[in-house]
Amino acid sequence: MKDKYIELRQRRDVGDIITVYFDFFKQNLKSFTNIFINYNGIFILLLLGASYLMVTGGIGMYNAEKGFGNATEQEATIYLAIGFLIFFIVFICIAALNYSLASSYIIRYEQGKKIVTDKKEVWQMVKDNASNIIVFIILLVFIYFAFMIVSFVFILIPILGTIAQYIIQFFVTSWLGISFMVMLNENKSPTDAFGEGWNLAKNSFWKCVGVNFILGLLIGLLLVLLLVIPGVIVGVYSFHALDTGVNFGESVVAKIIFTLTACIFLIVMAYSQSLSQFINGILYFSLHEQKYNVNTREKIDQIGLGE
Repeated sequence: MKDKYIELRQRRDVGDIITVYFDFFKQNLKSFTNIFINYNGIFILLLLGASYLMVTGGIGMYNAEKGFGNATEQEATIYLAIGFLIFFIVFICIAALNYSLASSYIIRYEQGKKIVTDKKEVWQMVKDNASNIIVFIILLVFIYFAFMIVSFVFILIPILGTIAQYIIQFFVTSWLGISFMVMLNENKSPTDAFGEGWNLAKNSFWKCVGVNFILGLLIGLLLVLLLVIPGVIVGVYSFHALDTGVNFGESVVAKIIFTLTACIFLIVMAYSQSLSQFINGILYFSLHEQKYNVNTREKIDQIGLGE
């Protein structure tokens, strides 16, 4: 049976948006995951390399502290530093890429009114907007830096400050995600997109906060479940290794297990970027329809033509 197109351009309350999100996620999981793997292949390999360096450095520091092997703390620190540097650079690239892929995917889905199976169709939109995406990401970094300063101030205020900080965090996340959708879907410049995204998000402040809070929590729980199996394997192995006095520095099995687990953890984090942007993609179409009634007018015009 052919999957039914989920109409995204509709006015919806928080509960409806959450329901539509999971319907959209289930329907498009396989197709988008294939696209994710295709365009993240080289980054996954780089994450594997970064994981290996960080694990090697971590094990080296452990061995240096315990006096095992010939590892020195200086060598271990170098491995850790290089691993973290590679991870930092790669993760920024991955975050930008998957932010873009998720937005492009949901736009193509809405335009074609069907599941997107052509990965080139999604990638083409990302390529066509590459310069704007780069500028947007640079501006996003500055915005997050300012947000961190504001958050620090709020955290100093007991209880109410912490609550306010989380509310602002969910709103900012929503605003930035919606603005990115505006830029790609409406071909606006990054600055104009930020302005339009602000207007859409501000007019539905609590809806944006509520949707990002609830779905962010549910996605977080889902990701935790995905990490349970590798987490259990590492826990069991570590306990067994410590109990039997295994030298981590000389154990190939330890390096393989820890490296693969670290890499899986980083890949899941990268994939979560896409899942989070799907939230704001659905929010964008709903809020845009709420403000401009584009879909409603089209249906009225079609009824008029039919008569």
